[in-house]
Amino acid sequence: MTQRTPLPFLTGSLLVGVLLMAGLSAAVAAESTRNIVVFNFEMMDSSAGAGIIPRDDRDKQYLAESTQVAKDYLAKAGSYRIVDAAAAAAEIAKAGELRSCYGCEAGIASKLGGQLAMTGVVNRISRTEYEMLIKVVDANTGAPVAVGYTGLRMGANYSWPRGTKWLMERGVLANLSGK
Repeated sequence: MTQRTPLPFLTGSLLVGVLLMAGLSAAVAAESTRNIVVFNFEMMDSSAGAGIIPRDDRDKQYLAESTQVAKDYLAKAGSYRIVDAAAAAAEIAKAGELRSCYGCEAGIASKLGGQLAMTGVVNRISRTEYEMLIKVVDANTGAPVAVGYTGLRMGANYSWPRGTKWLMERGVLANLSGK
């Protein structure tokens, strides 16, 4: 009984060449993975009740879920490594709301080792209407890389994660990948 080599045509220098190509492919794949800092999504309340009805735990919950939905989509895409923004908590707190810090998210992301920075803003227009903006910028230059915007109706705060899903599927990921 003769023992068969699993791939008899891969012998000698051909085998070495195939192994080198496999290593090169892995290196290229690792190089194409970009570090992205996903900052916690923020809420802007421009509703008539903004000064009367304070933000509540449900708002915080749905903003956190929206942030997580964006992270999940990026992780699933396979081309992004999520960088935790928690190490910059003091700098983020000092900056205040990232949506109005004139691009400070890029510098913070760069310090954390990110190549990209993602922010998300939910603007409550009324209790059942909101707008959502997701923006990705280059951490070195601050230049926009991808933007997704929608004005969604009839949804209240429990629909914010669905709005994030919609934007990630229909614009943000495609813009990031250049499609």
